[in-house]
Amino acid sequence: MKKPIVLFLVLTSIIAQAQSKKIETFIDDVESKVIEWRRDFHQTPELSNREFKTAEKIAKHLKSLGLEVQTGIAHTGVVGVLKGDKPGPVVALRADIDGLPVSERTPVPFASKVTSLYNGIETGVMHACGHDTHIAILLGTAEVLSKIKKDIKGTVKFIFQPAEEGTPPGENGGAKMMVEEGVLKNPDVDAIFGLHIAAGTDVGVINYKPGGIMAAAQRFVIKVKGKQTHGSRPWGGIDPVVVSAQIINGLQTIVSRDTELTKEAAVISIGLIRGGVRNNIIPEEVEMIGTIRTLDYDMQKKLNKEMKRRVPAIAEAYGAIAEIGIEGGYPITYNDVNLTNEMLPSLQKAAGKNNVKLINAITGAEDFSYFQEKVPGFYFFLGGKPLDVKSEDAASHHTPDFYIDESGLKLGVQSFVNLTLDYMNSHSR
Repeated sequence: MKKPIVLFLVLTSIIAQAQSKKIETFIDDVESKVIEWRRDFHQTPELSNREFKTAEKIAKHLKSLGLEVQTGIAHTGVVGVLKGDKPGPVVALRADIDGLPVSERTPVPFASKVTSLYNGIETGVMHACGHDTHIAILLGTAEVLSKIKKDIKGTVKFIFQPAEEGTPPGENGGAKMMVEEGVLKNPDVDAIFGLHIAAGTDVGVINYKPGGIMAAAQRFVIKVKGKQTHGSRPWGGIDPVVVSAQIINGLQTIVSRDTELTKEAAVISIGLIRGGVRNNIIPEEVEMIGTIRTLDYDMQKKLNKEMKRRVPAIAEAYGAIAEIGIEGGYPITYNDVNLTNEMLPSLQKAAGKNNVKLINAITGAEDFSYFQEKVPGFYFFLGGKPLDVKSEDAASHHTPDFYIDESGLKLGVQSFVNLTLDYMNSHSR
């Protein structure tokens, strides 16, 4: 009986190796297309909820691959569905597609020259966070997987999501709206994977973390009301500017003195403060707008409670009145621990074990978290920094000089392909 079993195992191994080699060839072949697509999207960025031409290009290519294509999800979102010839789970892969109101300054020949209005201000538009690379990587993944449809054990949903950077005032959109419109249903998704290019991480390197990898983000608005007076007679009124300065200091002590920072990081930052119209007039009101970043929901509740208690109390101590409103933002980007541990070998197979690195959580935020609230998800970072550039010299995301080494895009495709096929092979029904 041993000989037939051994022969079967040998034959199975040979078939698996042949399939792996075939997939590697497909990935090699699509690399130049991925780079070409990336440059095209980079030259033609569109702002959140306005990704009309971007969506058209995506849908056109997905249809050319024979996929079922849905458009107009959450305004400009696109979903392609690839049904394998064999039964199995449903895997979703996500890419965000919007650009930013940033005027590009990079010397590349495909630099964006697009301009638009943002909050009533004329501005340049740029893929200053790498969403163009995400689109190209996912299109390349779709092309590779469509070529091995007969071997796929399950269904793949390619989700191209608009408005990750946030919707225009008064509008809905992004991952939250896609979820509300049923993007994870019909067929129901079993697991979802996403990636983000990292301009400060060496090309060829993948960073990951089980559990919370990116922070929850909340927006808050504080209005401080005093009593207007002449700037030469501050005792004749109540100065909301001075009160605001005390509030800002008070907010920082919530983090530095009342928060257990050895547990997780937390941040309270004021990004805007405005009040007054003239140098010698103490205004009646000051407005402050800021952000809260947390990686633990209990800490988030504590910070919110303390802010709501402390802000009006500080103002009252100076004879002023302060109101604070805290808006719910993106949840914690939480990598399902079991899924992360299960799929780690897939990334190691793609990049090499030494190039897949465990990192600490970061205080940036991502609306991929809305998908992870509904189904197990795994989100990781793909290196995009040229090896001859020091990390401290790499331009940050959301800046005019943001730059990506395109040689790392192939690894993005390889990672998505490995995650999809390995998950299906482990979970096929």
